[in-house]
Parts: sequence; structure tokens; C-alpha cells
Amino acid sequence: MSNNNIIDLTDDLVLQKAILIIIEQQDNLVSPLLRKEELESLAKTMNVLVIDSIIINLKKENSHTFIGKGKVLELKELKENNEIDLFIFESDLAPSIQRNLEQILEVCVIDRREVILQIFSDRAATREASLQVELARLEYSLPRLTRAWTNLSRQRGGTKGNKGKGEKQLEIDRRLVLSKITKTKIELEKVKKIRNTQRKTRLNSNIPTIAIVGYTNSGKSSLLRFLSNSDIFVEDKLFATLDTTSKKIKMPSHREMIFSDTVGFVSNLPHNLIEAFNSTLEEATYSDVILIVLDGSHPNLMGCYNTTKETLKELNCENKPTLIMLNKCDLEQNTFDKARLKAIEPNLIETSVKNNINIDLVLKEIENLYASNEEISVFEIPTNRHDLIYYAKRNSLVLDIKYEENSIILKAKIKDTYLGELVNYKKSTPIL
Repeated sequence: MSNNNIIDLTDDLVLQKAILIIIEQQDNLVSPLLRKEELESLAKTMNVLVIDSIIINLKKENSHTFIGKGKVLELKELKENNEIDLFIFESDLAPSIQRNLEQILEVCVIDRREVILQIFSDRAATREASLQVELARLEYSLPRLTRAWTNLSRQRGGTKGNKGKGEKQLEIDRRLVLSKITKTKIELEKVKKIRNTQRKTRLNSNIPTIAIVGYTNSGKSSLLRFLSNSDIFVEDKLFATLDTTSKKIKMPSHREMIFSDTVGFVSNLPHNLIEAFNSTLEEATYSDVILIVLDGSHPNLMGCYNTTKETLKELNCENKPTLIMLNKCDLEQNTFDKARLKAIEPNLIETSVKNNINIDLVLKEIENLYASNEEISVFEIPTNRHDLIYYAKRNSLVLDIKYEENSIILKAKIKDTYLGELVNYKKSTPIL
């Protein structure tokens, strides 16, 4: 910990030493071991050194400290013996409980929500993502202004033992945070207008859009990098992608489609973060086809699937054409969950982006899914209009081309909105 006692969880030179606390309760259906593994991954992504992970069986919550007094004293002893910098609770902590624990333990105490906020803050790359994270953090910090420790020091310069100058100082801090929230919302609206204009331009380009969605670290960015042969950022950490990345991809039939990577889903994602990152999640809302990427080696594969489906339902996307891609089939699989998933989704495709296994099959099935909503149309095109043949190959699923003496007969699946100049050569009666 630095001399000025400001907690900096992103210091790469001296990693903060942490102990993770996972609460086992009857009403939580997810195994504490699985929640422990995910919290460890989150902590790793946040660049803290995990000294130990403790599972506490909690029969009754303590209104003052959440866990029992005996457990709090055990944690304090662990802190002193191991020079711990912070405790991370997997469960959400009320502001009052967080303050009480920090006062007793005399060390920083954060919960899973604050970990995710920290990661999002570190990962935000664009102006919009940065503003969205700032807004989420400001709203999170508002009821926690009297904490003894805080990693939200970017907002208010929190330091150890900084409890303000009485009620007056607290009100000043509160007004400052509320003012920043208002200013951030105004700035965010300006940026959103620019994004909406860009999206309208893309939607009017007559190119189908595919949203790549799924649990964080399932291989979405790796897939887009492979398809586009580009240098898209890929890292084996949670939430490596926070900003939307879109690439135009040439499909097996030669038509073009735009693939958009989105922020990874995670179980129990704080609701204000779902709202904060709707710019990336909206890619699913406006897409023509949704490609769900799941990690077949994940220990809680069904949990990842359920979280993804629930999030899509919240976005009103559950009825869109959807394909499930079970990635990382080259790694050891979660065979039990995979069998359960196949029973629910028999048309899923097992893949490996790393080893290029069945990626071509995924692309063909995406084309078929998209074309299933298109009508079969027949066009009689002049022999000197090969530009229209090229246009049709880029913007439709071409089923057949016949070169006749005075015309070219083209049969294709295409939406009316994408017809362009082809509409002038569309035959009212299909030629089989």
C-alpha cells in the first residue's frame, strides 16, 4: 500500500493482496465452488493477488456486518497475519455493512459489483464506454461517500480515514457527485446521438448484421479476429471487450455481412451496468441474426447458457434467428452440461476458433438462418448488366444463375429492402 494510503487496485508494480469471501446460502442455487472460480477470475482480471478464497456457510445474516462477529474477527486475524490489503465479497454488500466491515477490519472491503466496475473502468477504450463506466461508478459511489477506504478515488479522492468535515462536508461531496452525474449524462446523450447516426447509416447499407453474443471470455473476439484476419484485441481475461467492434465479412456464398462483437455477459451483472452498456448490447437488438458463442470447457456451461438467454430476453431478442456455437471443443469438455445443452439446442455447432474447426459450417448456417426470412425472387437481367449479378452475390443468397441468349435468369433469396436496382428486373411469376 502506498504511503498516502490511497487504494489503487490497478497498480501493476505492487499487486494488492486480497482474500475472497464466498457466502454459501440456501437460496443461492449456484454452487459456491463455481462462484469462487468466477470471483477468482474476476480478481485476476482486476490485477490483484489472491492469497486465499474462503467459503462461509451463512445460516442467518448479521444486520451489522453481514457475517457473524466471530467470522469478522477471524478475517481480521488473517489480515494481520498475511498483510492483506483488501477483502472481496462475492455477495453484494449494503453501503452501511461495507462501512462497518471496513471500520472493524481496518482495511478496504469491496464486493463483486465494485470489482466489475473497476474492470470496466480499466477496459473502456472509447469515449462512450468511458462515460458509461464513469456514470455507473458515480451512481455506485453516491451512497458510499462516508467509507473509510475506497477505490473510487477518481471521483472524490478517497483516502484512508477520510470521513469529511462533518455533515457539511458530506453534503458538499454529495452535491459534487450529483453534479458530475448530471454532466456525465448530458455528455453521454451527445455521444449516443453520434452512435445512433452511425448505426442508421450501417442499417441502411443493405448489408445484414450479425451480433456475436455470449458469456465473457467465450471466444467472441477471437472469432471476429479470425473471420476478419485483423488485430482485434484478444486476451484470456474476463471483459476483454467492452466496446462494440464491427467488421464486414465475406460469407461462403460471397455475400457480405457485418459481424459485431459485444460486451461479454456475466451472471448477476449489476443492472446499472446492463443499462450503462446498452450501446454494445443494442447491437443484438438491431441485428438480423444472433450468434451465441459458448465455452464448451466452462465448468458452469449451463449457467453461461442461461445467463446469455436471460440477457437476450431482457433485450427482447429471444425471437430473433439464433445460432449457438459451442467453442473450444479442442479443450476438455464439460460433458454433463454439454449433453444437457444438446438436448435443449440440438442444432448447436461444436467448434474451435483456435484450430479452425467447423467455422465454415457456422458461416453457412448463419446464411441459411438469415435467408430463411427472405423470399425467393427471380430476376431477368440484361446480359450487359453483370454489375447486378455482382450486387446480388453481395446482398442475397443466390440459388441459381442461368445464362440465356438474351438475358440472365437469377434466382435468389433477398429481402425487398435490399433489392436496390434489381427491383426493376424482378419477375412477378417465379421461373422454376
